[in-house]
Parts: sequence; structure tokens; C-alpha cells
Amino acid sequence: MSESYDFLFKFLVIGNAGTGKSCLLHQFIEKRFKDESNHTIGVEFGSKIISVVNKMVKLQIWDTAGQERFRSVTRSYYRGAAGALLVYDITSRETYNALTTWLSDARMLASQNIVIILCGNKKDLDADREVTFLEASRFAQENELMFLETSALTGENVEEAFVQCARKILNKIESGELDPERMGSDNPPDFTQESILQTAL
Repeated sequence: MSESYDFLFKFLVIGNAGTGKSCLLHQFIEKRFKDESNHTIGVEFGSKIISVVNKMVKLQIWDTAGQERFRSVTRSYYRGAAGALLVYDITSRETYNALTTWLSDARMLASQNIVIILCGNKKDLDADREVTFLEASRFAQENELMFLETSALTGENVEEAFVQCARKILNKIESGELDPERMGSDNPPDFTQESILQTAL
């Protein structure tokens, strides 16, 4: 059966290593928690078609490596992205402190108009929280981001994060702020783990 959709949006999942980016992607696409999650090397890729405001939208999602040594590699994948999940771990102040750097990368390398939703992941570990909801909410407001706390383990707010982001992109297309022709191609990513590793080492 051929896939049919009205729009194709390229999405990024960005943030420090260990925040659960790959687990969020896996939970969204597979509807289950990815138990064994090694650090992403370079970029992982997944896609899914969802219904947003009576439109079928294909999300082409690129999950980028959070380690510093892969930054130069993953930067090339920002081009043409319409949306991004900016992820931190609510139990790690360090991952929260790095958000400004990730945010400026996204706006500089993708587009000033990229739609970004801030995701405070690992909501299931509330007892170990280091970043309050209010603090992150304020950061999101100051930087004009949407904001949700998510749990890749339980699935809470995971689909909602992608859907909210896609809905805002559609609104921007309708208002003429975004050009749908410049939001990702339907070609699968052209990379190998080996080539990415060699570039990063």
C-alpha cells in the first residue's frame, strides 16, 4: 500500500546525550519503551504519518547524537528542518543548562522560523527532579517555545509533543510564515554508521 500524505515535515530531536532522545523517538514510532539504549552515533532516523487538523502529515524524524564530538556531523542534518524537540532530562541540571546552545544551533543552522517544543523528559522520575516545571516553563516562554514534560518510559505526552509541534507548523504554513516546499525531502537519509564515525573521530 503506498503512503499518501498532504505534507512532509523534517523533524529534529536535539539535546544532550542521555536525555532519552532515542527513547522518545522509539516510543513515538513503536509505541513501546526502548530498553537497551546506547548513545546514538551520528544520527538515527524514523518516520511516521499522523493526522493533524484533518491533514495527513509525514514526519521524517532525525535523532541527533548529543555528544560534543559528533556536533560537527549532526549539524549538517539541521538543514530544512521544520520542527524540533529540544530535550533535557528533568533529573539533570547539566542537560537543562545546555539548552541555550542547542537552541541557538537549531535557529542558526535550520531556520529562524523552526518550530521548537521543549521537552522535559523522564517525568516518571519526579522524585529525582533537579529542574522545576516552573523554571523550564519560564525558559520556554522567554524563548518562544512550546513546553511539555514527557516520559519515554510511560509514553506520557510523547505523541502530544510531536502533534503539537506539527500543528503549529501547519498554522505557520497557513499564515505564510513557512514554505512547505522547503521542509524535507522524501529521500531516505544517505549515511552509514562507519562514515559518521570516521568524520567524528
